[in-house]
Amino acid sequence: MSDFVLNDSDTEVDSDEELQEAFAKGLLKPGLNEEIEKIEKHYANNVTELKAKLKDFQLKLPWIETLDLVTTVAPMAPDVAMQMQETAQRRKNLKENSKGQQTYDAAQDPVLNEFKRENLIHRQAQAAVLEGIKKLKDLGIPTRRPDDYFAEMAKTDEHMQKVRKNLMAKQAAQARTEKVRQLRDQKKIAKRVQTDARLKQAADKKEMLEQLKRVRKGKSSDLGFLDDNKGSNKGNNNKGKGPHNKVNKRRAMKNEKFGFGGKKKGSKLNTRDSSNTYEGFNGASTKKPNNFKTKSFKVNNKKHQKNPRPGKSKRKNAKR
Repeated sequence: MSDFVLNDSDTEVDSDEELQEAFAKGLLKPGLNEEIEKIEKHYANNVTELKAKLKDFQLKLPWIETLDLVTTVAPMAPDVAMQMQETAQRRKNLKENSKGQQTYDAAQDPVLNEFKRENLIHRQAQAAVLEGIKKLKDLGIPTRRPDDYFAEMAKTDEHMQKVRKNLMAKQAAQARTEKVRQLRDQKKIAKRVQTDARLKQAADKKEMLEQLKRVRKGKSSDLGFLDDNKGSNKGNNNKGKGPHNKVNKRRAMKNEKFGFGGKKKGSKLNTRDSSNTYEGFNGASTKKPNNFKTKSFKVNNKKHQKNPRPGKSKRKNAKR
């Protein structure tokens, strides 16, 4: 294969001189090389026309529709001013006590300036609210929600029930954790108390044995520590108990009802004497006649008197 070599003489390369000649003759067509005329823009501040145009599209609405207010800044609260001074002093101490020993300028402090800016916005809004509420009251427009006002909730009842269940589960978990922690602390305290009591008991025993050794060796003849030890043991055994002669009323009642000691089997069986007596039975003979008309249990003497009517034979003889 033969290699094709590009001949420089055959290529047409436009030099700067040829371009200049073509531009002078007017042979170059308009395109990228076309010169654009610079037009200077004049800015006119025509206040009269601006005001006229503003009147054309301006809406003359009542104040209640716009609620626009132009107010001054409300006065600063004393506690806020004191807090601002304390913050400035703290920032100054922090800057001056640093390694570089910089001079503190409150006007250039970004932290303090941010606090001042937020406070200024708050005071501006506070002044606007005070004046706006006053105007609304003058117009007779209520500014408070009535007590019987029911607003529609943004979330459904199912969603709120889920939220409630979640909150209750969290509270139950916290209560369970707190209870477990309290039980753990109580166990630790009980264990510590037991350990202290055991150590004290061991120390008392050691002291008693030392005193006993001294008595055996003849260095001491005082045996009062044995009586003290017995008294302390008795006090520990009777701790928390009442007097020994205290009467148990429940036990006394049972003793009176069922007896105390002796044979109890067959004590409620009938005997000849008990079967012949009718004590304890509410028989008809012992009942008091009652008067159902007056609903009283008093005896009606007229009804319970003997019948004055004569017998049958007497009535027959009387008819003859």
